[in-house]
Amino acid sequence: MNHVKPGSMQKARGIYCSSALGSSQTQRRGADPQCPFSEFLYFHNFEVRETKSALGGMRKQAFDKNGECYELRDVFDAYIRFGGMPGIADIGLDQEKALILLEGIYSTVIVRDILERENLRGQRRITDAALLKKIVMFLADNIGSNISVSSIGNILENEGLLENGRRKGTPSAHTVQAYVNALLESYFFYDIKRFDVKGKDFLRTLGKYYIVDIGLRNYLLGFRNRDSGYVLENIVYFELLRRGYDVSIGKVNNMEVDFIAAKADDRLYIQVTESMTDEAVRKRELAPLQKINDNYEKIILSLNTGMDSSYDGIKSVNIIGWLLES
Repeated sequence: MNHVKPGSMQKARGIYCSSALGSSQTQRRGADPQCPFSEFLYFHNFEVRETKSALGGMRKQAFDKNGECYELRDVFDAYIRFGGMPGIADIGLDQEKALILLEGIYSTVIVRDILERENLRGQRRITDAALLKKIVMFLADNIGSNISVSSIGNILENEGLLENGRRKGTPSAHTVQAYVNALLESYFFYDIKRFDVKGKDFLRTLGKYYIVDIGLRNYLLGFRNRDSGYVLENIVYFELLRRGYDVSIGKVNNMEVDFIAAKADDRLYIQVTESMTDEAVRKRELAPLQKINDNYEKIILSLNTGMDSSYDGIKSVNIIGWLLES
């Protein structure tokens, strides 16, 4: 039986929001981070139990307060759809109410916490609300993708995404950087740097961004399934932070490891993908890990691990089970 208690949510907030502790509320509040899947289960009154499968083995299922049984994958799909903002627990899994709540959180962070904060500081870096929203939409649409901040303005212009705003011409890289920094300072997005595994040094180019809550992304972009791999990455990134890891992207020659998670003398190399059943996907996910010659743990997280649980020492692990680990 696994009924996770909510105490660790405060720990998670401490990890994500530690740099805000010295700031006044008017100076910076920011969005609370998405709660982990284990606490999503708790707040929505699901209890995880082991039951016997038709083949005689054991499997985990979720039971609600009325004793109704659900597949964990179905509850996880709800987590991906609604996100894990603390307020979601108060309204239940009601899509219309959830969207109203998420709209309020978005408006608070963007309107009050960024635009008003700039005015209170007497600074005028962030003055164009329309441009700010375009950058928010762009970053939300490209979570987990390699992004050069200096190119965002050109991309918005080339794709016609600035046409409905009042701005004429392409915003400068300096302007875009100021707007991105404001979003990072408000913890609406988190950035992650690239680390050269062989050169053992951080790289300055092409970082990635992850959004504080997948539910907020769904509010901004609508519900869709076409980029589920990046959504899983987003969830894994915040879970690693919650567990106290420093997280970076790994560069191995011309290949990439989704995450290098490090703390003290521990290190994990992690790949994230939707499924390991396709041979081409397996080769793609295994290739960079196979190039790393140290003895630290290497795992691939997916919703469908396929038939094999290990490939020459590289573990293939179900992402839902991994998220439920203490």
